[in-house]
This record gives sequence, C-alpha cells and structure tokens, in this order.
Amino acid sequence: MVAEGTILLVSSEGIQLEYIAIFLAVMFPGALVAFNYEELQVKPRSVALRIYCAGIWHNAVFCAACGLALLLLPLVLSPFYIYGNGPMVLGISGGSPVSGYLSPGDVIVSLDGIRIRNAQDWLKMAISLEKQMLSSSESKVMKEFLTTNGRTYCVPSSLVGKLGTVPLMTNKSACPDEHFAFVSVPCFDSSAHISSNEVYDTQRINNNGYCLSSADMVRLKSCGSLWTTSDSRNSCICSENELCMSPVQMPGVVWVEIMYRSPYSHQCLKLEQNLTAVESSNFRDGCHKTFLYVGDVISMARSVRMTSFQPRFASSLGAYLADMLEKIFACTFQVSVALALLNSLPVYFLDGESILEVSSFYVTVLSPGKRRLLLQAILFGGSIISCLVFLRIILTKFW
Repeated sequence: MVAEGTILLVSSEGIQLEYIAIFLAVMFPGALVAFNYEELQVKPRSVALRIYCAGIWHNAVFCAACGLALLLLPLVLSPFYIYGNGPMVLGISGGSPVSGYLSPGDVIVSLDGIRIRNAQDWLKMAISLEKQMLSSSESKVMKEFLTTNGRTYCVPSSLVGKLGTVPLMTNKSACPDEHFAFVSVPCFDSSAHISSNEVYDTQRINNNGYCLSSADMVRLKSCGSLWTTSDSRNSCICSENELCMSPVQMPGVVWVEIMYRSPYSHQCLKLEQNLTAVESSNFRDGCHKTFLYVGDVISMARSVRMTSFQPRFASSLGAYLADMLEKIFACTFQVSVALALLNSLPVYFLDGESILEVSSFYVTVLSPGKRRLLLQAILFGGSIISCLVFLRIILTKFW
C-alpha cells in the first residue's frame, strides 16, 4: 500500500520511476520506490514533501478503513451472528486447566457472578480477580494469619460430620487433589453495618479445617461474602441443618465460578438477555452449567481461545469465519499503524529522513550550515533512540 501510493503520486507528477523493491525488515514488510532524484530536485518542495509523505498517508487511510470495518463488523454480520452476548470457545490449549470442563462451542455466561459479554471481558475480568487476590494477600492481617478468601457456601451438617479435621498450615494445603481446606464461619446479616476489623477478625484462622471437594461445593448455594456487607447474593440463607463454610485462602490461588452453556440455545439466550448481573450469579437451569476453578486465573483465561461472535445457525465453519475476519482487520490495522509510525520517525534510510530534510528548508531563521547540523543531530539522536527502544521491545518479548 505504501509503494502503490508513492508510485501513483510520482507518476502523476511526471517523474521517471526507476525500480521497485520489496523487503522484510526484521518483522515488518517494506517497499522501496526509486525514482529520478534530479527530476525531483527541480520540482517545488511541496511536491517532494507530498511524495515522501505519500506512503505514510496511505497507511493512515488504510488504518482508518480497517478501524471502521472493525466497528461495523458486528452490524454487517448481525444476520448471521450474535455479538456481545457471551464469548464462544473456539479452542483450548492441551495443557489448559479447564480442558476437562469447557469444549469448543461452549458460550461463557458469567465469571464469578459477573456477566461476560465478549472476549475482551473474559480476560479483563480474569486480570481484575487476580489483582483483588494480590491486594488482599498483601494486607498485614493476611500476612500474619491464615485467612479465608471471603467466598462462603451452605454445607450440610451431615456432610461435615462425616469428614475428619485436618491441620491448617501456612502456604500449603494438607488436602488431597481436587480438595481444599474449609472452615466454619459465622453468617453476617447484609443489612447490618460491619467494620473491616470485625471482618478480618472473623477471617483469622488458627485451628483445624475440613477437606471438601470443589466439584461438590459449586453445587451448593452461597451464604454471602465476608469481604463486603453489600454482596449481590443473599446473606444468612443457610438452614439450621447447614453450616456456612469458607475456603482457606492459599497464596497465588484464585477461586472463581465459571458459568457456561451450549450454543444455539435460543431459549437460554432470551432468558440471559432479561437477566441483570445480580440475577445471573444465581441463575441455574437445565442448559446452564457451572464449575469452580481454583488456581492461576490469568493463565487459565489465556489458555482458552475466544470469539465474541456466536453463529445463529449450527455450522463448524461459521464459528471460525467471523473470528478470522476480525483478526484480519485487527492485524492489518496494527501493521498499518506500525508502518505509518515507523516511516515517520526521524531515522536514517526511512521516509522520515527525507521528510525532515525537505521540511528543514522551511526553517528560514537558520543558515544552511546550521540547518544541516541540526538535521544530522536530529537524525542521529532519532536513530539511536529508535534502536534502543526496538532492542528493549525484543528483549522484553523474548526474555
């Protein structure tokens, strides 16, 4: 696109074109358009400036076109795809911790009770949960005591009675795989005012706990949250035959409930569209499933390939077509931006050098010698800074 724009402008100005070369500079494609420099010298400086800026200008236009296509893509594909009503799973990496729960075609409904509208929400919510865990684990109280993670469940007393207690140890669990240590906690009334100190006192643990399966816990109803007094779920709803229990928080571990459904369920989709974020946290029916994930939530989120488009009709190819179009436009947009910025830099052998050289003639307050000195200083400094920035990006990316 850069070469095409320059060729058209050079031809329209009557300048002889000598040759065209295409190359690859590290990871960016490039094109070199060579023309008769002597013919360009006799042209007005404004013509030379337009020729040197032609490639950058066409990249900017191409970038704007791709950006507009990305914005209009949901509208254009609306007869065949549903956009923004939950991301669809396209693929799961082999080592993903959720490979046994999710499968291609599943649609994510909510993450920890919060509605997920698109693929971007999926990763943003995972990062938010990770930050919440890190901020809570860095508190002074949690460094000195074992604490709960604030999530609570109503556990039947009969189930707890069959289990033996295990000693609670800092930074590690004595429970077997797929089991986690839980302790009994009091149930707060959400309408009552509770200070943060009282919450922390409730979360301090210095006794034994019970090993419970995470798969069993997700089927139980929640009895509120110890972290806030305005939790979206009802507080103190456990019956007399149930205990309100909370898992012990281990460093680097995030607890998150993931609700999903099978695709092409229009009845479920209509129900979801009428639900608020609060109601969706307790939404259970035949076509929705929920599982509890415990671990590194960001790695888990990145191991699942998502698309924000749900095909309205069952088709193995249709599930990937919209995602492919979106990625083509997004990739082209990013490459166009990168090329436009790269070519406009005041660096040797790039369009920025020629643009800066022609523009320097408009600075009439300096003598020709001082202009050349200033031009060389800017080019040298720009080249050094650009090389250092590029080297830093490479080192950060691969090391």
